[in-house]
Amino acid sequence: MSSVVLAINPVAFHLGPIPVYWYGILIGLGIVLAYFIAQRESVRHGYDSEYIADLLLWAVPISILCARIYYVSMKWDYYSQNPGRIIEIWNGGIAIHGALIGAFITAYIFTRKRKTSFLHLADIAAPSILIGQIIGRWGNFVNQEAYGGPVSRSFLENLFLPNWIIEQMYIKEDGTYVHPTFLYESLWNVIGLIILLFARKWNWRRGEMFFFYLMWYSFGRFFIEGLRTDSLYLVGDLRSAQVVSIIGFAVGLICIIYRRVNVKPAIHYLDKDKATTTPAKKKQTKKK
Repeated sequence: MSSVVLAINPVAFHLGPIPVYWYGILIGLGIVLAYFIAQRESVRHGYDSEYIADLLLWAVPISILCARIYYVSMKWDYYSQNPGRIIEIWNGGIAIHGALIGAFITAYIFTRKRKTSFLHLADIAAPSILIGQIIGRWGNFVNQEAYGGPVSRSFLENLFLPNWIIEQMYIKEDGTYVHPTFLYESLWNVIGLIILLFARKWNWRRGEMFFFYLMWYSFGRFFIEGLRTDSLYLVGDLRSAQVVSIIGFAVGLICIIYRRVNVKPAIHYLDKDKATTTPAKKKQTKKK
């Protein structure tokens, strides 16, 4: 990908000689907001107030590591010749699908250790995951990355975008405007978030909010990925994000159908059961 002249300075400020990037600030903001919303909802369901924080202590670093591993594996031809650059995560190179895989595996193991329901936790966390992704994509906007192919300025103006977004979509070296795919994905996720927040009141069956998230995000990402110019590829023109999206959508759909047919009696999102009693609460009861 060609170098670009940024319309917005990606460095927010400096702490002495250390630059603090808008990308990191926005990613951090997404994590914090996601945590508070998930923590509030988990307490409402009877979980210990530290349950989500305990999970994030493991999930955040593991997700970052997995995001880097995923990215490096997709560009192994380069990194196998430059192994010293594998750890240079500060120079960019993480993939959201790697982060999600790491987070899901961590959450599954965490819930097994705590003897709580993975699907219950996943339903609670699904809106928060979208919030993190919505905000995180604006980090790509500031960095002028994760964009699509060339378009005309009039095309962007017809989308009724403010000028500050249109100007950031101008690649000066190439002298062209580009698809704001970061914005497409962010807005797609906003719609998904709204649906999931209503779904809490609709009281879907357990697991269906999480599986809906998999299907919704995967469906949108598949088509948006087709517009991007910086995709990671498996073989030839086969984009890894589109392959993972197909798998994610299929897994979500199959799981919903399977559980609808085979899981009796049905457990719903608002149902209370032993999954809302954590080991921490049991210890407090014994002390009394």
